[in-house]
Amino acid sequence: MSAQPVHSGAVGHPRVPRTIGGISSALRGGRRAQFFAELLEAQQGPELDGVLNAWWGRAMLDTDPDRDRIRAAAEAGTLPTTSMDDVLRRRQQRGAR
Repeated sequence: MSAQPVHSGAVGHPRVPRTIGGISSALRGGRRAQFFAELLEAQQGPELDGVLNAWWGRAMLDTDPDRDRIRAAAEAGTLPTTSMDDVLRRRQQRGAR
């Protein structure tokens, strides 16, 4: 079994570039100001990398084409869910460790 991308796109070209500009452009509303506040306080090295990684993930969520549909389904209680027991059971059935 192979993993397939959820959304189509050019291989090697993420929806949000992992750059300060790419992340800030993708963030919605006041989240951009919060990103810059954390960015300006972070020290170069692992701390700055952590801020960029966390906010890149948030920017990816903000730009997800299905974001509004998924949120509406979650709020309506109709979003399909899976328990960890089900995930583990399926992994064991496939022979995964």
